[in-house]
Amino acid sequence: MKAVTWHGKRDVRVDSVPDPALKEPEDVIVKVTSSGICGSDLHLYEVLGPFLTEGDILGHEPMGVVEEVGAAVTQLKPGDRVVIPFNVSCNNCVMCNQGLQSQCETTQVREHGSGAALFGYTKLYGQVPGGQAEYLRVPFGNTLPIKVPDGPPDDRFVYLSDVLPTAWQAVEYANVREGSIVAVLGLGPIGDMACRIARHRGARVIGIDLVPERLARAKARGTETIDLRGAGKRLTEVVRDITTGRGPDAVIDAVGMEAHGAPAAKIAQQLTGLLPDAMAQKFMKEAGVDRLRALYSAIDMVRRGGTISIVGVYGGMADPLPMLTMFDKQLQLRMGQANVWRWVPDILPLLTDSDPLGVDGFATHRLPLEDAPKAYETFQKKADGMVKVLLKP
Repeated sequence: MKAVTWHGKRDVRVDSVPDPALKEPEDVIVKVTSSGICGSDLHLYEVLGPFLTEGDILGHEPMGVVEEVGAAVTQLKPGDRVVIPFNVSCNNCVMCNQGLQSQCETTQVREHGSGAALFGYTKLYGQVPGGQAEYLRVPFGNTLPIKVPDGPPDDRFVYLSDVLPTAWQAVEYANVREGSIVAVLGLGPIGDMACRIARHRGARVIGIDLVPERLARAKARGTETIDLRGAGKRLTEVVRDITTGRGPDAVIDAVGMEAHGAPAAKIAQQLTGLLPDAMAQKFMKEAGVDRLRALYSAIDMVRRGGTISIVGVYGGMADPLPMLTMFDKQLQLRMGQANVWRWVPDILPLLTDSDPLGVDGFATHRLPLEDAPKAYETFQKKADGMVKVLLKP
C-alpha cells in the first residue's frame, strides 16, 4: 500500500509499504477514505525527529470502511463506516472508564513515562503506524472505532478523530458558559474549531493570530479578531481594552511549542535537530525547549481568578513558568491530550444537516495522498490559505 512516511526533518514521502495484517483477535483493518494533517504533525515535521525512525507512518486523523475483522470482533463487520480516534485506548480500564482515554492503562507507553499510545506519533507514544495511508490496522475493534452512518460525506464525521474532541475539551476545560468572554490564541484548525464551539455555547470569543486568512476565516463566523502583527507587545493591553479592563474569563492556548518569538527557545529547537538521537531525546526530556510566548501571553491577559486551557502541544520538561504571577492571580490551568470517546456523545448530535459547527466546509484543501509532501510544506509555511488538509488515499 501507499503511506506517508517520515525520513527526516522536513522530509516526508509517500512510499510503498507492506499492507497491515490482523495480529490480535479484536483487530480490524480499515480501508482509509480520508485522513487529516494535524497541526501537531508539524511538530514531527520540524521538532520531534529524535523520537522518530525513518519510515514511520504518520497520521492520526483517519476514517474509512472496515475491510476485515478479527475473530473476536462482534461490534463491526466489513463494510461498516468508522472514524478512528487518535488515542489508542481500550475503553475498558480504570482510566478509560473515567473518560480519560488519553491515559489508557492498557496502552500507556511506560518506557517513556507517557500516556496512551497514539496513532502515527513517535516512540514517545508507542510508535504505532498511522493513518495517512491506504489501510490501517486498528486494535480494540469492539470498543475503539466510532461507527458512523452512511450517506453524508467524510467531512461530516472525520473530525471526530481529533479536531472536534480536542477543541471541545479545550472549551470544556476553559469552563466556558453562556456569557463568558474567551480569548483563543492561535486560529489553526483547533483554535478555529474552539472558537466555533465556544460561540455555539453562547460565549463572546476573541481570536488572536497573525495569518490574515485565518483571521478572516474566524471573523466570518462571528469571532472578534486581533491581528498579532499590529498588537505585538501590546497584546494584553489591547485585550483588556475590549474586556472592560479586566481581561477574558478564560484563555485557550491553541499554539503550543512552535509559537512565534522566543529566539532562545527557537535556537534550542534547532540545536536539538543537530544532535544524535540519543542525546537529542535526553535534551528534549530534560531541557526547556518550548517557545512559551503564547502561554506567557495567556497568563498575562486572563483575568484574575480566570482559567487557562492549554491545547497546543508542548514538549519540554524544564520550561520556566512565572509561578508567582500564576499563584497571585489565582489561576486555574487545565491541559492534556483530548479524551476522544469522552466527548463523542456530546458532539455527534451536532453533526446533523444543520451543521452548526460548519464541519462540511471546514477543510480548505482536499488532496490525493500522493500530494502529502507538498501539503506538509505548505501547511508548515501557512501558505495558500491552508488551514485544514484532508488527504484522500
